[in-house]
This record gives sequence, C-alpha cells and structure tokens, in this order.
Amino acid sequence: MINKIYVGFKNFIKENYKSLIIIAVIFALFMVELPYAIYTPGGAVNLDNRITIEGEYEEEGSFNMAYVSMVRGSIPFLLISKIIPDWDIVKKEDITYEGENIQEMMDRERLYLKESQDAAIINAYQKAGKEIEITKVNNNVSLISEEAKTNLEIGDNIISINDKKVNSLEELQEMVQELEENVKVNLKILRNNKEMDAYATTYNTEAGLKIGIGIVSTYEYVCNPEIDIKSKASEMGSSGGLMMSLTIYNKLVDEDITHGKKIVGTGTIDINGNVGIIGGVKYKLIGAVNNKADVFICPEENYEEAVKIAQEKDYDIEIIKVKTFDEALEKLAKLK
Repeated sequence: MINKIYVGFKNFIKENYKSLIIIAVIFALFMVELPYAIYTPGGAVNLDNRITIEGEYEEEGSFNMAYVSMVRGSIPFLLISKIIPDWDIVKKEDITYEGENIQEMMDRERLYLKESQDAAIINAYQKAGKEIEITKVNNNVSLISEEAKTNLEIGDNIISINDKKVNSLEELQEMVQELEENVKVNLKILRNNKEMDAYATTYNTEAGLKIGIGIVSTYEYVCNPEIDIKSKASEMGSSGGLMMSLTIYNKLVDEDITHGKKIVGTGTIDINGNVGIIGGVKYKLIGAVNNKADVFICPEENYEEAVKIAQEKDYDIEIIKVKTFDEALEKLAKLK
C-alpha cells in the first residue's frame, strides 16, 4: 500500500515537475519582501456604522473616514506598480523611524489610533456641551531613538521619573532638562498592565538633554451619554480623528450637520479641536471620488496638494480646508 502511494507520488512529480517549479517560483516571488512598500488609492469608511451613542440623533448624509491602502513590497507587486497609475513605491525607511522595524511602526500607529479616538470623543462632547470628565492621562512611549540607552518598549506607560509623577510629555522634558548628561534615570512604568521599573540615560543634543523617547497621550474618561467605537485590527494611525469627532458631534446634537451630503475627509485632531496635517492625501482624495463623495475635508496644510490632484484628474468634488473643528462646523453650515 505504502509502496503504491510512493510510486504514484513519484510519477506525479515526474509528470508535473515543470508546473510545480513554476508554482514554487511564483510563491517565492510573493513571499520575498524587499525594503519597499506600495501606496495605493484607498477608500472610505462610513463612521455611522462604527460609532454608537446612547440616544443618538439620526443623520440623512454621512461622515466617512478616508484611508490609504498599502501593499507589501514583493517583486510581483513592485512590477504591477509600474503599470497601474497611482500605485506608488515608497522606501520602508521613509515610513519608519531610524532603527525601527515594521512591527514597532505598527505598534506606534495603533497608539496614534487610540490617541485620535480619545481626542475625537473629548473634543466632540465638549463642543456639544455634553458631560465628559478626563480621569487619567496615560503617557505611552511611541518612539525610541536609535541613540537611546534604555530598556523601554513601544507602548510602555510612564508613571514617574525619579519618583516624580509624569503628567505629560512637556513635564517629562522639563524633568530631563534639570538633570546632567549621561545620568541614568529611574522610571516607573506600566507594561501589559503590570507595574515595573525601567531606566533611560540622558544624552546631549542640539535641543538640549534627551532620553531618546517620544510620547503619545491617551486618556481615560467618563461621559454621558455612553459611546462605543468599533475599529478593525488592521486600522492604525491618527488621521481619522477629525472625521470621528464630526461624526460623534453630529450624533450628540439635534441639527444634522451633513445636510444630506456624503462627506469624506481626513485630519488629526487634539482635545482642543486643532486639526493637523496628514500623509497620503492624494490616495485619500482618489478614494473619496471613487466612493462618490460630495465633499472632501482635509487639513489646511494638505489643501493645495488635494486641489492640484483634483484639477489634474478633473474631479468634480468640493474640497474644504480646515485648521480647527470650529472652522469645520462653520464651513459645513454653508453646505445647506
């Protein structure tokens, strides 16, 4: 029995070896990843389906979060990008920090997503005059410099430095500036919900003393009415903050600020309603047009590029630039 199986398998190999070699080569080409990534036109996520608020108001139109799609830099995809318009090759070193691998980049971008969601909620509730109270600020390590001498990891929550509580990145920077060069700093951190000790060593730069880390602030809060935001594991980054905040605000107030329009947009936001620059506006605008958006909202810093792309491609879409959440509300009010 075993001998028959062996003979059959051997004959199958002899008869199909050329095809098997081709399949193996194709598989290898897709699996071997070069130090590149490929940006492609993205799409738009209807945030009304992602955000639920107790007793929320209905809307006729929709707010949609624009996103960029990214493809792995394997040889077949790199070749395809030479043929398909708007598939652009970028070096991995251009989307990661020096000394950072792709996994660390993804961990950092997930922190940015959490930061943007928190800021979107806090800003919208404050603007709508609803109850929200920040109960805790978490100072999460989002970046570790190649020059840093530390055992910190991306995502660590810094509680204190030399037994002094840290409330913000600004406070941490001030504490470090008061030290001397090449001093080992004792840190108290939370890692995977466990409190532990860590360290970092000061070093001198043109901007003064550093310990070589970046921090992202996330928040804990209580609010009324309650809110629930769903996101996918693949989603990262802070560029959806503005659109999330507009969606939340629209669910909290009785006036429908979409005015029946399909509105796609992008932009970061902080708890004070300031809108910040984003990357990939070209791909997000293309995605908005492909999704038949009436309006595209973007940060002021990205506006010229968005208008240039729209003119080059002869897009029939209204593009709005904003610097703040209040300005976005003002301009949306004119859509009536």
